[in-house]
Amino acid sequence: MSIPTDPAWLNWLQSHLASNRFLPAPPSALMSCGDGDFRAIGAEFLGHFVRVADLRPDERVLDLGCGVGRMAVPLTQYLSDKGSYVGIDVGRDGIEWCRQTISPAYPNFRFEHLDLRHPLYNPGGAVETATASLPFPDGTFDFVCLVSVLTHLETAALTNYAREIARLLAPGGRCFATAFMLNPPAREALRRGDGRLAFDPDAEGPELYADPAAALAAVAFDEDHFVEKFLRFGRHRRRPPIYGHWSGRPAPVFQDINVFE
Repeated sequence: MSIPTDPAWLNWLQSHLASNRFLPAPPSALMSCGDGDFRAIGAEFLGHFVRVADLRPDERVLDLGCGVGRMAVPLTQYLSDKGSYVGIDVGRDGIEWCRQTISPAYPNFRFEHLDLRHPLYNPGGAVETATASLPFPDGTFDFVCLVSVLTHLETAALTNYAREIARLLAPGGRCFATAFMLNPPAREALRRGDGRLAFDPDAEGPELYADPAAALAAVAFDEDHFVEKFLRFGRHRRRPPIYGHWSGRPAPVFQDINVFE
C-alpha cells in the first residue's frame, strides 16, 4: 500500500498543527482525561497514524474513545472530502463540544455519545462495555484508532473491543491501538525504578493496575495476553510494535503502539 503523502509536507503539517492557535481547543473544564498539550499531542499522533499505520486521506476513520477531539482536530487537516471520521465516547460533554465546534465546519466529521459504563468516566452508563455492540454495520471503516483507551479497560472489555473492531474493519483495514504491555524489558525497567507509573514489576499478570484503589486509571497487560485478544478474531500485527517509555525503557513514545490488520 503506497501513501501519497510527501514526508516534508507531513512534517510541515504537524508543525503547523502543534503551533496554530486558531485551531479549536476545548476549554480546560472538559480536559478531564489525558494530560499534555492538546494540539501537540494531536499533531504527534497524526504523524504516527500516517507513518506507522499508513492512514490515507480518503479513508473512513473510527476513533474509539475520541474524548474532546484531540485526534479529530488534526485529522480535519489531513482527511480529504473523500475521507470520513466518526468519533465515539462515553463522555457526553466532550461529544457535544465536538459536535458544536468541529462538525459544522467539517460535515464529514461526526460524533456519537455511547452510554457505556465505566467506573471512572461514566459510572452510571446504561450499557455494559464488555458486551456492547458498536452501532455500525460490518466492514464500515478502513482505520480504527484507540489512543489511551485500552489502558483504562479490563480484559473482558478489551476482548469485546477486539471482536467489534475485527467486525467493523473493511478488507485491508488497520487498527491503531496504544497500550501498556508488560514483557521482560518493561518489567526490568520498572524494577530499576525508572517507570512513569507505579506498576509492580513482580506482580503476576495478565492484568495489572498502577493503583489498585482506582484500578482502571491505568491498566497494563502481559503482552502475549494483549495480542492474543486480537489474534483470536483474525487480526495480527502489521508490523513490530513500537514500545513506549512508560516503563522507563528508552523509547520515542510514551505508550506502546500496535497496528493490527
